[in-house]
Amino acid sequence: MTIAYPNTQLFIDGAWCAAASGRTLPVMNPATGKQIGTLAHAEKADLDRALEAASKGFVTWRKISAFERYKIMRKAANLLRERLDMVATLMTMEQGKTVAEAKAEILNGCDTIDWFAEEARRAYGRVIPARAEGVYQLVVKEPVGPVAAFTPWNFPINQIVRKLSAALAAGCSIIIKAPEETPASPAELIRAFADAGVPAGVIGLVYGVPADISSYLIPHPLIRKISFTGSTVVGKQLAAMAGAHMKRMTMELGGHAPVIVFDDADVEIAAKTMVGSKFRNAGQVCVSPTRFLVQEGVYNKFVEKFVEATKALKVGNGLDAGSTMGSLANPRRSSAMEMNVEDAAKHGGKVRTGGHRIGKEGNFFEPTVITEVPNDAHAMNNEPFGPMAMINPFKTFDDAVKESNRLPFGLAAYAWTKSAKTANAIASQVETGMITINHLGLAIPEVPFGGVKDSGYGSEGGTEAIEAYLNPKFVSQAGL
Repeated sequence: MTIAYPNTQLFIDGAWCAAASGRTLPVMNPATGKQIGTLAHAEKADLDRALEAASKGFVTWRKISAFERYKIMRKAANLLRERLDMVATLMTMEQGKTVAEAKAEILNGCDTIDWFAEEARRAYGRVIPARAEGVYQLVVKEPVGPVAAFTPWNFPINQIVRKLSAALAAGCSIIIKAPEETPASPAELIRAFADAGVPAGVIGLVYGVPADISSYLIPHPLIRKISFTGSTVVGKQLAAMAGAHMKRMTMELGGHAPVIVFDDADVEIAAKTMVGSKFRNAGQVCVSPTRFLVQEGVYNKFVEKFVEATKALKVGNGLDAGSTMGSLANPRRSSAMEMNVEDAAKHGGKVRTGGHRIGKEGNFFEPTVITEVPNDAHAMNNEPFGPMAMINPFKTFDDAVKESNRLPFGLAAYAWTKSAKTANAIASQVETGMITINHLGLAIPEVPFGGVKDSGYGSEGGTEAIEAYLNPKFVSQAGL
């Protein structure tokens, strides 16, 4: 069955609509470089309508019981599962990842919806023992209010689904500024919720100029909570804006994840596992392993196995069944990758495989491995956000810790060792919001997801995530 790419509209007050001005933007297929559709471009008049609807929607949604919210959310997840093939194809057409990766993202998103739906029924308050007889001291949790969420293009559904699910579970309404480069799959996510029975106004979906939309929504008095996923530079700007208006924030920003492989690690398993993790979504992942630090005793073997597994990847159109890595999402990423490789080589890094664009059509780039890259190379200090792994040797445990903590980022980290003592030590000393040791254990719905330092604050997973959308209210009551 051939799936046609749609022209994407805004979703305001329970209805799909064009922008008030009629303005649209083109949507490009990153595998072909050709236009495949358009999306509606929101401006101030559209945002005003979305804000009014969100205010009305919040009044309605907060009064619906957590149990009823749970049922609607579970229905939305099941509808999305039923539409898996169609939505995954749209995502691949607009983002470039393989269909298999798109399906995995959507199914993980459905699990996230389910988990937050269940969590909505367990947003408990508490009773605090009082000092005087006849006094009741209660903590009740109330939804914070309408939310504004801003999401990037690398995971068009899952970057939204965490924010959306937590907000709805808590009883909040939400306006989502979704990515202009990948608009259709987020629209299908919202369609599932609308078809499941979410009342009009509870969810809004807009597209447009990111800076214009954020600078209008964040200071607006109707918005009480901000959630942003994106670069550290932009995140700091939005955090400053939100702080000036006393808005609660969750910020999931850039990373530069170290991978620490100790001498006693199972090198073959580590190399094979980390190749899959590194080149997933062509390396365009905020928790992507980037700086590989390998102890000298197994350095050469690890490099050999890692390069061998990298060369076995098949780069191609994500719609082709044999492709194991799709295209980069846009021409900017291809240019950035070329710059990073050229700069690393200029500084003395050794390109072991890859390093070049593939073909003249689309945004394809070879999976790249560079070794012995000095710390003054650009990519050793700035997240490459693409299919580029840098592998350097280290001598001692302290050397690995020093390099892991050298940068101002702290989103994710990885480690491989057979020693429980070493595992405990590295987990405690690496400055990161998340670390996974001897397996890939990040980003499942029930665990925290967030960073420290310049990688942001707050969590978008686990029980911690829903708390950001709830206000604790203390009630002290004495009998008359």
